[in-house]
Amino acid sequence: MTPKPAGPPDGGWGWVVAAAAFAVNGLSYGLLRSLGLALPDLAEHFDRSTQDTAWVSALALAVQQAASPVGSALSTRWGARPVVMVGGVLTSLGFVFSAFARSLLHLYLGLGVLAGSGWALVFAPALGTLSRYFSRRRVLAVGLALTGNGASSLLLAPTLQLLLDTFGWRGALLVLGAITLHLAPCGALLRPLVLPGDPPAPPRGPLAALGLGLFTRRAFSVFALGTALVGGGYFVPYVHLAPHALDRGLGGYGAALVVAVAAVGDAGARLISGWLADQGWVPLSRLLLVFGALTGLGVLAVGLVPLAGSQEGCRGALLAAAGAYGLSAGSYAPLVFGVLPGLVGVGGVVQATGLVMMLMSLGGLLGPPLSGFLRDETGDFTASFLACGSFILSGSFIYMGLPGALPSCPPASPSRQATRPPERGELLPVLPVALLSSGGPRSTLDTTC
Repeated sequence: MTPKPAGPPDGGWGWVVAAAAFAVNGLSYGLLRSLGLALPDLAEHFDRSTQDTAWVSALALAVQQAASPVGSALSTRWGARPVVMVGGVLTSLGFVFSAFARSLLHLYLGLGVLAGSGWALVFAPALGTLSRYFSRRRVLAVGLALTGNGASSLLLAPTLQLLLDTFGWRGALLVLGAITLHLAPCGALLRPLVLPGDPPAPPRGPLAALGLGLFTRRAFSVFALGTALVGGGYFVPYVHLAPHALDRGLGGYGAALVVAVAAVGDAGARLISGWLADQGWVPLSRLLLVFGALTGLGVLAVGLVPLAGSQEGCRGALLAAAGAYGLSAGSYAPLVFGVLPGLVGVGGVVQATGLVMMLMSLGGLLGPPLSGFLRDETGDFTASFLACGSFILSGSFIYMGLPGALPSCPPASPSRQATRPPERGELLPVLPVALLSSGGPRSTLDTTC
């Protein structure tokens, strides 16, 4: 029997797991972002409308997000390594099956259901395993893994276009099937880690395996409700930022520049936010509240900028607003997953990650259709961004109910040590700071105020 370590190793093989999670994120969300390049070819080949072919990627995203708790449950029962490897094989088979499609129904089943189910088995187990390997530098490691989305988008988008021009959409899907098969070796790198506080046996019963009992914890319930509301507006700029810029007369290259500015800000902010959160200067729940509110304000700014000045100044103002949105949204993303161990304990972080993915999918599936409806009714995306920004601000307001989200001034306790508290649920990692008085280091003051 291998003795249990005192806690997460906070490095070592954990950096290999971070690299594997980086690749998993890139081959799932990064590839999903780039998949839209193939939709015009599919619409032309099958002589169907753009709306019909758009359901291919929409169904894949919906299945991937909504079925994430299943991946977490299977990972809790059999471990993340075999589950992620099976998910990689399923994803690859989905692309290969779709390469021989004779109708859109085959694409719905291949890319939407089969590949989407494979993606559902890889993301939550990989990210949950990464959270178990880190403590002091957890949010930085999560932020590093989440940058795989942007890096993969920059590489896969031109690659996919080259494949489409060279081999057609069938050959491109075959090559993507070979590329996504690399998810299997990424899963092989997820070495199991046994930590103190882990349950002695896997949970029995489907409800326990899915982790639905976590909703009985007040802190996690507050977090879940806030995250679901944030998800209602968080993904809208992913879908409608470029059309919004086109509506304002920026042209194709101008709209692409707006999206690029938001994407670069998003990727860079994930690393900076992770480093800042791991310093322990501010409770994670408070950072989550602040950056969530800033994300909502950024979405509002994107919608209001065209009304703030003349047409000549619209381009620069919209670029600035998109950059501000990207920075705030990127800062928010790693905190969503980094805060989980303090709410549910390290033993429940894999299940909690799957539930968070499902909750964000519920909001994410409602937000873009609502945005499109408001665009059709009003003639532009101003009302869409205002409504979705309001959703994000509402969710951030609910985060105020999390422990440590608001400043408080409890009596200083001399018995408290300046160390990270144990992560066993209903507790957020806060680092008290020892202040030196004029007479020397005689007291350690609580800094939650």
